Amino acid sequence: MSDTAAPSAPLSDDAAPEKRDFIRQIVREDLAAGRHASVKTRFPPEPNGYLHIGHAKAICLDFGIAGEFGGVCNLRLDDTNPAKEDPEYVLAIQDDVRWLGFDWHDLRHASDYFEVLYLAAEKLIRQGDAFVCDLSADEVRAYRGTLTEPGRNSPYRDRSVEENLDLFRRMRAGEFPDGARTLRAKIDMGSGNINLRDPALYRIKHVEHQNTGNDWPIYPMYDYAHSLSDAVEGITHSLCTLEFEDHRPLYDWCVDKVDLAGSPDLVAPLLAKGLPKEASKPRQIEFSRLNFNYLVMSKRKLLAMVEDKLVDGWDDPRMPTLQGIRRRGYTPAALRLMVDRVGISKQNSLLDISILEGALREDLDAAAARRMAVIDPVKLVLANLPDGHEEALTFSNHPKDESFGQRSVPFSRELWIEREDFEEVPPKGFKRLTTGGEVRLRGAGIVRCDEVIKNDAGEIVELRGWLDPESRPGMAGAERKIKGTIHWVSAKHAVAADIRLYDRLFTVPNPDDESEGKTYRDYMNPESRRTVTGYVEPAAASAAPEQSFQFERIGYFVADRYDHTPERPVFNRSVTLRDTWATKA
Repeated sequence: MSDTAAPSAPLSDDAAPEKRDFIRQIVREDLAAGRHASVKTRFPPEPNGYLHIGHAKAICLDFGIAGEFGGVCNLRLDDTNPAKEDPEYVLAIQDDVRWLGFDWHDLRHASDYFEVLYLAAEKLIRQGDAFVCDLSADEVRAYRGTLTEPGRNSPYRDRSVEENLDLFRRMRAGEFPDGARTLRAKIDMGSGNINLRDPALYRIKHVEHQNTGNDWPIYPMYDYAHSLSDAVEGITHSLCTLEFEDHRPLYDWCVDKVDLAGSPDLVAPLLAKGLPKEASKPRQIEFSRLNFNYLVMSKRKLLAMVEDKLVDGWDDPRMPTLQGIRRRGYTPAALRLMVDRVGISKQNSLLDISILEGALREDLDAAAARRMAVIDPVKLVLANLPDGHEEALTFSNHPKDESFGQRSVPFSRELWIEREDFEEVPPKGFKRLTTGGEVRLRGAGIVRCDEVIKNDAGEIVELRGWLDPESRPGMAGAERKIKGTIHWVSAKHAVAADIRLYDRLFTVPNPDDESEGKTYRDYMNPESRRTVTGYVEPAAASAAPEQSFQFERIGYFVADRYDHTPERPVFNRSVTLRDTWATKA
């Protein structure tokens, strides 16, 4: 079951300044006080869906802290609810963690510990700390009480140890139907913390499990399985989001009452599985979730969007899943930069998505080579060049980094330029091409537009111009002052490409707000994806899938990881050069 690999820290990060958030300070204090000889963390997702941007924070924190303090981090699949879990999600989770730049010490499953958890439950029964309850789910809710009123004890709470053991073993044997009985902790029905009002530890579910098949007709509840799984694995610091803060007393109750570290007989089944015995008492620490505006990150809503075909799947580039944003062109470095900027706190808040987009711009500005592409083309014919004229111009691949080298870009008599770079009647301040006006063609010289050719509908189909022969690169006329510069691609050599122009999936900052009787479905952005046919220079067409570029003057784009080929390129817009939504707010 072990899938051991090296470091828990990012595989590609250079040394970074020491981080000083409150969680790392707790870890430092625990190590200094000798509470732990080393640090061990875990990332424990439930495989009931694809990971999303919010999980990136937990991944970076769990693996990052382990790596920073010379410890290790396990990946543990919390597979205690087989009705909603799927091996497809398991594989995607592993792929996402590795894509982010991390690897785990051991790959574990909560189901690895089912026998241990069962024996621990029997121990609780023998201690008088757990009982089998026959109340239905509705009756349990009625007995639980409210935030202002205490609950009432179950009429089955005082069953004898012998009766509880007998019933629990019969539950284990599959004798009872789903929902007929539960095993509940015996804590305090008058507690101000509702989580301590005799919570369920086991429920009956006759559902086949992806790892254990039909061996178990009963499954442990999350709080019980999670706390004891942490203890079994020797986790020192169990990092959770803030919604688990009220569950921490139950977490500690389970760990303390079972006392795996002091119960070698309970962990004996681990040895039979070849798993190391590392039982200890973990410390749960909570931090704020990562929430961005213009997104929904509820797994239920994301699943609904996929099933109702409101998006093209879990890896649709508009989705906030890690699979989706990876296809959009987000990079692991950008996500780690975003997590560092957001920081770790105890205060939940809705963050501006510009933080995420800004991190991607910053990363790609440094890491992405430049290419030329035209996404709304109109032809420009340089009439003073001979028919068949073509030449190769030399361009830098990155204006800020000489290590990217240079490339050869074909130039010919007929070019594609952006339609918006020409105005027949230019508005005030327009600095690009106009009839009778001049503009600099990027790296090629200065051109003047002499003629506009239109079709019968009055649409511009071609521009005819004159290239100043004294303004070619390296000539004296090249220094002549011209206000505007535009990009281009050679019509003879350019490769037609599908350009997918992705934008935010929702039109409002908080699509989860249902105060006006609307749901997130009412706020979906009809312009969140447009596909156009554009032209790219040959050096862009030959890109590998998932290779990112800055298309000069347009934005950052990535070659689609599935659909792109050099013969028919497909590029997804990752992010615009500037925040185009800032003016809409």
